[in-house]
Order: sequence, then structure tokens, then C-alpha cells
Amino acid sequence: MAPTSTPQTPFGRVLTAMVTPFTADGVLDLDGAQRLAAHLVDAGNDGLVVNGTTGESPTTSDAEKSDLVRAVVEAVGDRAHVVAGVGTNDTHHSIELARAAEQAGAHGLLTVTPYYNKPPQEGLYRHFTAIADATGLPVMLYDIPGRSGVPINTETIVRLAEHPRIVANKDAKGDLGRASWAIARSGLAWYSGDDMLNLPLLSVGAVGFVSVVGHVVTPELRALIDAYTSGDVQKATEIHQKLLPVYTGMFRTQGVMTTKAALALQGLPGGPLRPPMVELTPEEIEQLKIDLAAGGVQL
Repeated sequence: MAPTSTPQTPFGRVLTAMVTPFTADGVLDLDGAQRLAAHLVDAGNDGLVVNGTTGESPTTSDAEKSDLVRAVVEAVGDRAHVVAGVGTNDTHHSIELARAAEQAGAHGLLTVTPYYNKPPQEGLYRHFTAIADATGLPVMLYDIPGRSGVPINTETIVRLAEHPRIVANKDAKGDLGRASWAIARSGLAWYSGDDMLNLPLLSVGAVGFVSVVGHVVTPELRALIDAYTSGDVQKATEIHQKLLPVYTGMFRTQGVMTTKAALALQGLPGGPLRPPMVELTPEEIEQLKIDLAAGGVQL
């Protein structure tokens, strides 16, 4: 049974885009995934995204993706929304992943803009609509033109919002003006997909975060959003400023690389990375320690 949701917050407010733990020899670590998921929910997440980019989705198999969803739902599905990343640059493959995620018990789907092949806006519209038509699950769009090469234009977002199962957008576009218009015109639940802009996006109408730094600072993110939604903007701003070293440090290089290093420093499940991702250098680890300590993270 999925946790309760509202139209305003269909997937909760604080979600971490969870890494996929592997064993020392590179095999999917389902026990570690369940322990990490429980740790993150205990820390204050009311949702988790699995099989996203931070979950190394480009290098996990379809079977591994289904197994991971099933394991995380078993561990925390009664108290957190489990959202499965199913987006690829192949509409038919994405539909297959969406149906498999539904069968594995996912509560919702995250669908990234098709990458590399750079479809036009009509292609994006048909792609997302086909995925939303394929299951009974609610869908969160994921707009990240820095990775995909193509933005979801505001007009396209407004069209997609007419679909009854497209209920949210994860915004990593980095454009507060476009976000403002898209939120106002689409009515979608808006989630920050760029940790540095968590607070600014709340100010233009976002309802929550899909965070990478949530692996290490979920209580602070929860305190930030609770302060903001209760009207204490000054406190929210203070928390935002305290977290700036964490936001910066966790993205000095690719986020999954720093996240797995941070988890290792805290003795939490993560394990190695799959190529082409690589471990941090000793110098990068030392810098990460400095950044996290400056943001108040205990290691």
C-alpha cells in the first residue's frame, strides 16, 4: 500500500534520488539497497527515486532495475513513495520499463527527456504521452536539458499536463523565469531537481525536492521545506546558506561519484561504481570531507 498523497504533493515533499548499491565485485546489492532505503526514509524522506541517473541507470540491466524496485518497495513502500526511473531515448523501451516497474510495485514513474537523439517538441509530447498511457501509475516528467540536449518547452509542458496521469515535473532546467511560467500555466506539482535551487524554486511555486544531497542532509532539507511552508522564510534561508558547501561539494564532479564516496565515509551501503563512472581520487575525497564538514555533515 502506497503512502498517502495529495494532488499538490503526489510524491511527497522530500525525495532522494537514491544510488544503486553494488557489492565489492560489482553485483547488485539488494540487501544494501534495502538498508540504504530504510536509512533515508528514517532520516525524513517521504519518497525515493530509484533507477535514476544517480542510480546508475545507464549501466544497470532491465532485470536489475525491476529487482531494485521490488526490493525498495518491500523495504519502505508502506511509508515512502517509490518512484522508478523509466526514461530512455527509445519510447518502446521506456514503455517496457514502465510496465515492468508497475509490476514490481512502484508507486510512480520518473521519465527523463530523451537524450542524444534530440527529438522535436512534438516527439517529446508523443514520447511522454505514450509512457503515461502504458500504465496506471502517476508520472513525473524530468526536464534536464544539460544532460538530454533538449528542453521541454513550456507549451509542451502545458499540453502534457492535460494527461490525467502526468502530475509532476522534476525541474533541472536552471531557469526560474521559465519555471515560474510553467508552474503557473500547467498546474503540475513542481519538484526541484537541482539542489542549489531548492529554496529559489520553492519561492516560485515548487512543492518539493528530488535531491542528491538528501543522501547526507535529509533532516536539513526537511527542516528547510517545513520552515518555508510554515512561513518562516528567514529560517529557510539560513538553512539554505548553511547547506551551500554541501551543494557545491557534492557536485564538484559527477553526483553519483561523490555520493558513493560520502556514503562510504559514513559506513553506509553504496559500493563501487560501474564504468564509465570512476572512484574519486584521494585528493577529491579530502575536498569532499572539507565541503561536507563546512556544511555541518558529521563523518
